Amino acid sequence: VQLQASGGGLVQPGGSLRLSCTYSGFTSDYYNIGWFRQAPGKEREGVSCISSSYGRTYYADYVKGRFTMSRDSAKNTVYLQMNSLKAEDTASYYCAIDIGGWYCKSTVDEYDYWGQGTLVTVSS
Repeated sequence: VQLQASGGGLVQPGGSLRLSCTYSGFTSDYYNIGWFRQAPGKEREGVSCISSSYGRTYYADYVKGRFTMSRDSAKNTVYLQMNSLKAEDTASYYCAIDIGGWYCKSTVDEYDYWGQGTLVTVSS
């Protein structure tokens, strides 16, 4: 199983970025994809998730209303559209997959495979 995250970069406060995560190497119809982030010196935290269950999306309170997660199943890709970025959004962003899951999971330990991080820096 492979996940490849991309799209990070440097953006000014208030700006936008779109992250992508392409996944491959498994055949289950049931899987959840999550986005997590980790800032220097801090623990990895959940950002959002899209579930097998009707493609429902979930967001952490600190990104709700600013970030939007979507999925293109034909391309095996999920996206994280990040708007109104703040300095505190600066972190490495990781995508992860929970194979066989139906409802989104919220903790790091519940995901089976991880992509490499893509760095998002919000600074003027």
